Amino acid sequence: MTIINHCLTQNMEINDLQNKLVAVLGYGVEGEAIASYLVKHGIKPTLFDRKPWDLWSANKQKEIKSLGVNFIFGPETFLELKGFEVAFRSPGVKLADINSAVGDKSKLEVTSQTKWFFENCPAKIIGVTGTKGKGTTATLISEILKLNFKSQISNIKIFLTGNIGKVQPFEILDNLKADDWVVYELSSFQLQDLKQSPHIGVVLMTTSEHLDYHASVDEYRKAKEAIVKYQTAEDFAIINDDFEPSKKIGKISKAKKLYFSRKNQVKEGCYVKDGEIIISNSDFRFPISELQLRGAHNYENVCASVLVAKSAGCADESIKDILREFKGLEHRLEFVADKNGIKFYNDSFSTTPETAIAAINAFIEPEIIILGGSSKNSDFTELTDCIVKASNIKAFILIGTEADHLKRLLEKNYTGQLIEGAKNLSEVFDQIKQIAQSGDVVLLSPSCASFDWFENYKVRGEEFKGLVQQFYNENYKDKK
Repeated sequence: MTIINHCLTQNMEINDLQNKLVAVLGYGVEGEAIASYLVKHGIKPTLFDRKPWDLWSANKQKEIKSLGVNFIFGPETFLELKGFEVAFRSPGVKLADINSAVGDKSKLEVTSQTKWFFENCPAKIIGVTGTKGKGTTATLISEILKLNFKSQISNIKIFLTGNIGKVQPFEILDNLKADDWVVYELSSFQLQDLKQSPHIGVVLMTTSEHLDYHASVDEYRKAKEAIVKYQTAEDFAIINDDFEPSKKIGKISKAKKLYFSRKNQVKEGCYVKDGEIIISNSDFRFPISELQLRGAHNYENVCASVLVAKSAGCADESIKDILREFKGLEHRLEFVADKNGIKFYNDSFSTTPETAIAAINAFIEPEIIILGGSSKNSDFTELTDCIVKASNIKAFILIGTEADHLKRLLEKNYTGQLIEGAKNLSEVFDQIKQIAQSGDVVLLSPSCASFDWFENYKVRGEEFKGLVQQFYNENYKDKK
């Protein structure tokens, strides 16, 4: 297999790109940020995207043309990369596809927004990765740091960026100082070609994910290793003690290791015991009853955030104040409304069986669960085991292209209601009206991707929330 050069020039700077042929591969959210950053610094890259030009909206075509750069769009576009010297890869572009296109003798140096950022960032970076929980944990960490350094009346600024997508790394890079902190949510796509690790690296629960992109579970997990692989003794590795794959990744770090668990008391780190969040070998205690985050799985995210905050020098009171206030992120076990005594929760971000398990286990009330979507080749064994053990599941409403597959799996052991046939979410709500009663929880936690019915999980969640607001159960009085 062809191996592309990933580091011909160590820590290349923006001036090094002058007079070079530079490509931007993929014009999605990151590709836009990369192109804008390069143009701002006087570099005129060529844009590459495999989506044909005539399939882009008129507004997007206008935006691309306004950059004043060349662009080559279409299915075979990467074949035009021969002769280019530097390429910025968007996360969705596979390294193997670039390898295949450029040939054996290519001297193309492949980088990415994340790789470039790590090589040129003057601030301290906190990196957060894992199969799920990254967004919640990264956001919680940034909120704690903001409050802590604000209370110290310092000039230190806190930035939240990366996979969470609200602010792109290249939007903040030019304004960072050495005393600032950057909390960076990192997916396996972003990590796989990194040659540097963050000062504080967090490894949350790690299972199987993105097998539609990675060739195997092992490749996926190896991609995660860069979060700690290049750390030194001056750094910190914050590791989930409840998942063997996470601990395996943590072992390769040379940093100071701290562990967190909601199952076991760890010797050095943070854990849950007797209803409290506890830091070992300290007097730090925080009652979980004061958390607004729903679900025991979030205790892991809280423990990780506490350890990061302490490693960054935050005061206990800053940590506790934010823990009391933090309500979580949109589309992550988000409480939507109480309608006729029926509580609706939007967990559209749940695109894996593991997150659906966490959501199901977050409730003791009777649950009506909306499950299904498009396939990610996930293994549903643990999910079906969880369903069999749960005694409060009232019904499943199966949706999307995975509905038939899920039905076959559930029929083996689940004896409750399986409702199917809806062609859209509006029809799902018609089904809900037939079975929901006061005291029930209606939970959208699909455990699958959204691309069969929706553009993305956000659109799925927004439509769900809109339909909840319109919900009125005409049969409510009869069923109460």
